[in-house]
Amino acid sequence: MDWTPVYKVSALAFLIGIVFGAVANKTNFCTMGAVSDWVNMGDKNRLRAWFLAIGLAMIISQIMSRTGLVDLGDAIYLTPNFGWLSYLLGGFLFGIGMTLASGCGQRTLVRVGGGNLKSLVTMLFLALTAYMTMRGLLALVRVNVIEVTNVGLAAGSQGMDSLLGAALGIKNRAALTWAVAGTLGGGLIMYALWSADFRRSLDNLLAGIVIGLIIPAGWYVTGVVGFDDFEPVRLESYTFIAPTADSLQYLMTYTGSTINFGISAVFGVILGSFLYVILTGKFRVEYFVGRDDLLRHIFGGMLMGFGGVLALGCTVGQGITGMSTLALGSLMALVSIIFGSALTMKVEYYRLDDMGFPAALRHALADMRLMPAPRTNVGSG
Repeated sequence: MDWTPVYKVSALAFLIGIVFGAVANKTNFCTMGAVSDWVNMGDKNRLRAWFLAIGLAMIISQIMSRTGLVDLGDAIYLTPNFGWLSYLLGGFLFGIGMTLASGCGQRTLVRVGGGNLKSLVTMLFLALTAYMTMRGLLALVRVNVIEVTNVGLAAGSQGMDSLLGAALGIKNRAALTWAVAGTLGGGLIMYALWSADFRRSLDNLLAGIVIGLIIPAGWYVTGVVGFDDFEPVRLESYTFIAPTADSLQYLMTYTGSTINFGISAVFGVILGSFLYVILTGKFRVEYFVGRDDLLRHIFGGMLMGFGGVLALGCTVGQGITGMSTLALGSLMALVSIIFGSALTMKVEYYRLDDMGFPAALRHALADMRLMPAPRTNVGSG
């Protein structure tokens, strides 16, 4: 095999993916779990790990960009074609889906490596739906219904530093980039480390630091190792929705397909998780407990596949990788994912008391202070 840039990039993506999968499994890094801990128990440690990863990835990636090591302007996240509805709707649907499926895209891959058959079914439906949304039947809905609302940005980029500079008439882009990255990234790091309980949580610290470093490592692999005047590799880093769909297609059409960064990353994460559970004796096959459990994971996978493609990424793809570019769309997708997940958890909580969906939704929105609390009937004494 000729070690052209695409094969070098794929090999490194695979190796780094192994580290990602092993660390994510060991530390129980799960963005759906982070939201659940926060909403249901008031525990923010896993949320802080996620925010620490975002902050580190943001600052390091911006240093790489501003020093000319990579050009983040080539990433898909900074396009001036601003799909505001795609980010909001896609992120919201993804948040619902990851809650129903008990984990986001990367967590699904990690659980597959750990022997979870429920996540295997989720992954297959996620991949199938994502591919349909990119190139199949659902692409008609994406292109003709959702993306027709896209708007072109006069600033030429949806980077928050570019938009702010255009709005304020600031021409010193470098200083503005440092200010925005320092404020957002530094603020997230400070928020994470402010908690003494979090600082004592070695697993959460490990997850936040390692995954926060993996994202700029991905930029380096594709932007530096993959640079070639004649056969350049597309600039990207770790994301797990479109690559999972591409991985399924790669397996089905192997002789006519070419490996790439995303496909290698998916296989690496699964293998890394598998190696961790085998070496630690934690491998365990997990089955569905009934029909409802099966349907829940299928539907959740489909929502993640459709929503993740609309939003251009998942909790890692937009939530960390996209955020590292300072893209406004990534921030919108991230907030929408958290909102969709938190709302679903609250609705499910009220549904446990056999409450109808409309009533459960009203109570959930009231809990989130998005509508007045429903009136309760008070009996006369």
